[in-house]
Amino acid sequence: MENKEELLAQDWVQKLLAEPLLARLGTANPETAQPHVTPVWFAWDGQCLYISAFISTRKAREVSENPRISVLIDTSEPTRAVLLEGVAEMVAGTGEVARISEWIYARYVGEGEVKKDPYAGWTKDAEIRIIKLSPEKVFSWRW
Repeated sequence: MENKEELLAQDWVQKLLAEPLLARLGTANPETAQPHVTPVWFAWDGQCLYISAFISTRKAREVSENPRISVLIDTSEPTRAVLLEGVAEMVAGTGEVARISEWIYARYVGEGEVKKDPYAGWTKDAEIRIIKLSPEKVFSWRW
């Protein structure tokens, strides 16, 4: 079995994480343990995964109360997947959050569009936070 660093260093894994794909964020209600999975936009810097979230959403509330999360990024043609697990950190602070959220949104809508609404407004919204995951465990598969 390969360790986390070896899995993340694989060329196909880095290429997959660089693509603007939908990821699936898995959280759990801290009181009931009910799982919650939601599609999200993300960015990967080579070591950490970043997801923007408004603090009023279920995903952000659950991460704040129970920071253990899973994030799956996958494609079907060809079948490839990377699953990241660990304890997330909620990043607040207008400057850093605005910069990271703009980076995330630009991956999906482009550099020009991210400067326009609604994205420009989202990056400055008082409710915006960044879910930052430094994965503790990594699983990958392809066929």
